[in-house]
Amino acid sequence: MAPYVERELLGKKRLRAPGAASASYENLLALDGDGGRDAGASTPTKDADAEAGKDDDDESSTLPRVLLLHCGGTLGMGVESCEARDVGVVASPSRPGYRPLAASKYLLDVLKCIPELAAFARVRCEVLFNKDSTEMTPDDWIMIARRLHARRESYDAFIIAHGTDTMAYTASALSLMLGAGFGKPVVLTGSQLPLAMARSDARQNVIDALTCCVASVTCGGAIDFREVAVCFGGKLLRGNRVRKQSATIYAAFESPGFAPLAKLGVGVEWNERNLLKTVGVEYEPKFTMNTNVIRVPIVPGVNARQAYGDLYGRGVRGIILEAFGVGNFPAAWLEFLTEQAERGLRIYLSTQCESGDLHPELYASGQGALNLGAKSGPLMTPECAVVKMMLALEHESVDLNKTVVGEA
Repeated sequence: MAPYVERELLGKKRLRAPGAASASYENLLALDGDGGRDAGASTPTKDADAEAGKDDDDESSTLPRVLLLHCGGTLGMGVESCEARDVGVVASPSRPGYRPLAASKYLLDVLKCIPELAAFARVRCEVLFNKDSTEMTPDDWIMIARRLHARRESYDAFIIAHGTDTMAYTASALSLMLGAGFGKPVVLTGSQLPLAMARSDARQNVIDALTCCVASVTCGGAIDFREVAVCFGGKLLRGNRVRKQSATIYAAFESPGFAPLAKLGVGVEWNERNLLKTVGVEYEPKFTMNTNVIRVPIVPGVNARQAYGDLYGRGVRGIILEAFGVGNFPAAWLEFLTEQAERGLRIYLSTQCESGDLHPELYASGQGALNLGAKSGPLMTPECAVVKMMLALEHESVDLNKTVVGEA
């Protein structure tokens, strides 16, 4: 049997919501009335938190309930930085009239912008906060995880609108914090251009994300998709395996060494054997972590002590040591690592390669690190390794060598 199985979603149901007209480019621009707001500031939600879990739509509808949680990023930004809005090209900061991208109000009226969503699900939007993703911190990951936890029983699936630059970190964090026991689809998406721009990829990414979110409901239970993922550029990728590969093309994300969960084109081709198995897994969320973790890529010829000094003395409690190949590195690093490990520094030995197996025991320096207590399990992405180390420092039950949610 081929790994990808095409499934028809919603039969022949029309994509356009009954009675809804397609949102024109001018209508999208008309919703952009908040361009000057601080992109890091919280944005009021259309419904107060006290009303969370209440539906504004037809209670008799059998469509699944989906929460679209906005956390910032390009998708919901305004278009003030464009000199010519009709061409959809961001102007250069060096040119007259340039203004940085900021938030727009469209998200509170998302169904007016993308009326097709109503054909798939009963969608409600909450704006948790509105940040450039480069400004996001582990505190924000925890806030998102707590909101998903609070809404878990009220919705069938969740979409998170997020900036692309650190989406891989957030996706890894949510995957590991919520675990396989969360039991519902959580799909992060975003865009390379704002929704209000003519050539934006935002519209398709949101529709694709919703398509995947409701597949387990609308395909008669045939698709058992219940994990944290990223939907972008026509692919659904496991959240803790994803990496941003391009700053400019629409297919910006890949999952090195792990095939997409689904490919979206004219139909949806599901790779069912790669979907996370969640049946019988207990829900045990984790909302605390020790964030004193750094990534340390080994550079040929660099003196570790001179470059990094006393990491433990400066408060660092865990490092992701990015070695070469299967886990090899210069022997001169062992003295530095020994000093730091004896003081209590936790070490995870990774690699600068994007795929393959880790076997540091094949080399003297790699075995030396293992003798110091360094961990080196199945290969994780650097983003996932960082988050898992943060959780391992806080929770004894988290084993860096053990795969728990398909992260390696």
